[in-house]
Amino acid sequence: MIRSTPSIPIPRTLPLLPLQDKVLLPGIVTRLQVSRRDSIPLFEKILRVYDSRELSKCIIGVFPIHTPDANTTDSEQDRNKKKSKNSGINSAEDALGAGSSAGQVVPYRPGNSGASSNSALNPAHIHSTGCAARLIRLERAVGGFTVVLEGIVRLRLNKIISQSPYFEADVTTLPDKAVDKNDQELQDQIVTLRSTSKEFVSLLQSLKLPAPVLTQLQKFLENVGTIPGQVVDLLMSTIESTYDEKITILDAVDLKMRIPKAVELLTRQIHVLKISQKVHDNVEGKLNKKQREFYLRQQMAAIKEELGEKDAGEDDEMTIIENRLNAANLPPEVQKAADRELKRLRKMQPASSEYSVIRNYLDWLGDLPWAKSTEDMLDVERARKQLNDDHHGLEKVKRRILEYLAVTKLQQLKGDVKGPILCLVGPPGVGKTSLGRSIATAMGRKFHRIALGGVWDESEIRGHRRTYVGALPGLIIHGLKKCEVNNPVFLLDEIDKVGSRGHHGDPSAAFLEVLDPEQNNTFTDHYLNVPFDLSKILFIATANTVETIPAPLLDRMELITLPGYTYAEKMAIATNHLLPKQIRLHGLSPEDVKVTEQAMFKIATGYTRESGVRQLERELGAVVRAKAVEYAEAQERKLSNVQPHIEYQPHVAISDIEDILGQEKYVNEVTERTPTPGVVTGMAYNGVGGGILFIEVSQMPGKGHLQLTGSLGEVIKESAHIALSWVKGHGYEIGLTNSRGQNIMEKADVHIHMPSGGTPKDGPSAGIAMVCALVSMFSCETVPATTAMTGEFTLRGLVMPVGGIKEKVIAAHRAGVRKIIMPLRNQKDVVADVPNNVREEIEFVYASTIWEVLREAFEGRIVAREGTAPAAAGGGLDSRL
Repeated sequence: MIRSTPSIPIPRTLPLLPLQDKVLLPGIVTRLQVSRRDSIPLFEKILRVYDSRELSKCIIGVFPIHTPDANTTDSEQDRNKKKSKNSGINSAEDALGAGSSAGQVVPYRPGNSGASSNSALNPAHIHSTGCAARLIRLERAVGGFTVVLEGIVRLRLNKIISQSPYFEADVTTLPDKAVDKNDQELQDQIVTLRSTSKEFVSLLQSLKLPAPVLTQLQKFLENVGTIPGQVVDLLMSTIESTYDEKITILDAVDLKMRIPKAVELLTRQIHVLKISQKVHDNVEGKLNKKQREFYLRQQMAAIKEELGEKDAGEDDEMTIIENRLNAANLPPEVQKAADRELKRLRKMQPASSEYSVIRNYLDWLGDLPWAKSTEDMLDVERARKQLNDDHHGLEKVKRRILEYLAVTKLQQLKGDVKGPILCLVGPPGVGKTSLGRSIATAMGRKFHRIALGGVWDESEIRGHRRTYVGALPGLIIHGLKKCEVNNPVFLLDEIDKVGSRGHHGDPSAAFLEVLDPEQNNTFTDHYLNVPFDLSKILFIATANTVETIPAPLLDRMELITLPGYTYAEKMAIATNHLLPKQIRLHGLSPEDVKVTEQAMFKIATGYTRESGVRQLERELGAVVRAKAVEYAEAQERKLSNVQPHIEYQPHVAISDIEDILGQEKYVNEVTERTPTPGVVTGMAYNGVGGGILFIEVSQMPGKGHLQLTGSLGEVIKESAHIALSWVKGHGYEIGLTNSRGQNIMEKADVHIHMPSGGTPKDGPSAGIAMVCALVSMFSCETVPATTAMTGEFTLRGLVMPVGGIKEKVIAAHRAGVRKIIMPLRNQKDVVADVPNNVREEIEFVYASTIWEVLREAFEGRIVAREGTAPAAAGGGLDSRL
């Protein structure tokens, strides 16, 4: 049985949508292109007032417009006659153009929207009879709106209430009266309508329409005895008729007037179809079979849905597959492969094992977003605000994303802008993953994260070949299916932890094509075996270190380093992001927890020692949980009236931190130390950030041997030997020996140790620190505990630049260092990368020779012996550099 339009209350006052050359009947769903100046304000208001899920609650009155000359012009009559002559198979197809979840669908004809005139409308030209319509869909379009409306019930226009900014009127509903079984005249008209409709259906059968379609249409027409008004409205909206004829049907509120007119028009359509059948038989071979069957199957599915008899078990499986493939808008090469597999599938039995393999393959082809994409939000200022609101600092990566948006905005007409391949490198907890999500939000794109940690099989990236049982596409194609668009933001998380080459292939090598902007427009998954364009995807990879990423893969990505946060940045992040998040997660309000700035600083400095903010968030969570317990106890005291005078205190002071979190976990490593001869503070950098490194040197009676401990690598061992050789060779100039030929280690052994032996250490950047430690030990002079240094040096005494300057400086700042000695050629790194607040609190000394390092480290207590002039030589070398 057909589902009648649900009973919806119609307000007495309705906004009006005037239509020109178009008539909407009850129960009919139609699409309109609205561009009238007197109608656009109406839909602007609807967009502001109604949510997209509440559009169906919006009721408007749709009324046709008639010109001062009520008769149709000659050109219109000629156009209608021409349309009737050419209405052979098209009329048959229009007759099947019914079915939606809400009513019957009239095929949409672009350019005949009926609401596109911008001339001023005289209220007297609005027809007195119209139709109440429910809004199903509303979308912005060029010059106006695209709307989908469903007719509900006829209306009588009583009077116009308002004309600006859009028409509003007082209306009266004109519902169809119930069929009177005792009215013989009406019953005779219904019998005539039924017989004419059956003749119309039989004629459609001769046009070789699919039998299921005709069967469903016949079932619908069997309801003519109970709902003749709806049957007439459906038939009149599908057959060819003039504008005046449709208005006549609209005006015919009485069924006794409407049915005879409908029978007359239907009889005329039958004669037209009989003539067009002859023409159709002659040109049938010229009509593309595939197009005809697709259209008819679409109509059949719509009719089934409208009749409430849609049953997946009864649907033709081949039709479903073909419809999905057609709707996917496949590229020519992919369409060719799909047609080939579909042809094979038609010849197989469903019980065949290969049947399900081909069926799954075609399902994947139909589900992928070959031509569907989201529109980028290319508002640079909006994107900048979004990124700044979500993340504190990280200026480099923000600037790179804004550059990409600006270039895309300037070249969007050319369509040749390819997404960059970014790689965010930094220690854990600095916001690499959340930054990817924030970028997707700023661009208005969908976001998908692919976790690559532990991926060891190449097939997880490229997919399995269909020859294997249970074969599936790889993670890239899976992500595209989930996103349902071909231009999402893909976050390749932990790309530095992808498995190495093995008997399952090399997964990192599989990314060479995925992350190559010149090749990924033809990425071929092993399962699909057809190319898919990945060039519209914005790939963002994350890594803690680049050392484990193969060089060819690293060459394809644009590296952006995210260093650790300073204390000032941590304080801002904790105040603006972490603390409000923890308060919300624990069921409290911002007024219930107030952490003072001093308490927040103590948490950041005394309970965390990391580059990111994960541990800081955990500690803040512990503070919030403690306040949640106090809040709950205060609420219980109020309810039980036990000690009600003890009120809840939302403030967290610095004195409360130790009671909540316990003793401080970290102390200032530098300021707590007493300067000792032979101990110097160095600076280190690893994959998870920077840190300080203490170098301890001692001597003992022996025969001049050097002992190295502390889990040291080969490079750092070589630096120790170079440092000792230089000190032995310049012992007289430094003042460690009394004569040039004297060996300071003639009767002593030297032991160099670096604490934290469980942590491997390597690299050349501790060279100058080892020299200072050796000189300090031999001379019994101390280097201030708040002075740190980094830099490689040569046997000639030249200080060479090193890497990781920003991470090292930030870590030294966290540890309490107030003076840093580093190579002169690293000055540009300090100026470009180190935050201003850190530069203001640390004294930077730049040295080009080891003599300058010794002078600054020992604050002038170690100088070259007069007459040796080694410093001048060193200065000459530096000037030549």
